[in-house]
Amino acid sequence: MKTLKTVAIVAIASIMAVSCGEKKSADTVQVSKELRDSASYAVGVSFGMMLKNANFKDLNQAEITKAMKDVLSESELKIDDMTANVVIQRYMTIRQELLGQANKAKGEEFLEKNKLNDSVQVSGSGLQYKIIIPGSELKPSAQDTVSVYYRGTLIDGTEFDSSMGNAEPVKFPVNAVIPGWSEGIQMIGEGGKIRLYIPSELAYGAQQAGPVIQPNSTLIFDVDLVKIDKAKVEEAPKSK
Repeated sequence: MKTLKTVAIVAIASIMAVSCGEKKSADTVQVSKELRDSASYAVGVSFGMMLKNANFKDLNQAEITKAMKDVLSESELKIDDMTANVVIQRYMTIRQELLGQANKAKGEEFLEKNKLNDSVQVSGSGLQYKIIIPGSELKPSAQDTVSVYYRGTLIDGTEFDSSMGNAEPVKFPVNAVIPGWSEGIQMIGEGGKIRLYIPSELAYGAQQAGPVIQPNSTLIFDVDLVKIDKAKVEEAPKSK
């Protein structure tokens, strides 16, 4: 099945090929060199940003340029566009698998060392956590909603999300987030603070979650629990 990334790459190549094919109409339009050069650079920026956002920075740029020239000059291509889509999909799949394996190994090595710290505890699920402030006796359950400030980073310190600078805390249903976060927030009460070291299997697993969180990434969250909204308990109907 075509991914959005693959479709975008094929689409831009198709647009450029079509533009090249409209020689007769293009010859009748007098466009200044300055405007043509600006548009050319703009197309390059757009294509380059698309490749960057798709994490294709490791591709062979010389081969990309050669293929684009072949398309625009209507030269014989090594592969057609449908085969190109299959090749791109295969490349993405294999690269994701290899990346996931590498991240899994890095995460396990990090957690193995991290659990030796005196202040770090490990739950039965494998979640590692450090309670900084226990908070009140009122703790959330899986059915509750919590208001929190949080900061999420990778094990190398790269920040991928944060609400720490927000004027108001963010609300989350406890059972609507990743398993490690959901488990950890239930360990503290209102006013509490906790640091969570979440193994990949309790986070997003083998999925890519945005541009920063790669497959099998181990995540670290600092969470301040501001308020708990307890779930309403429905009363059982009275018997007649």
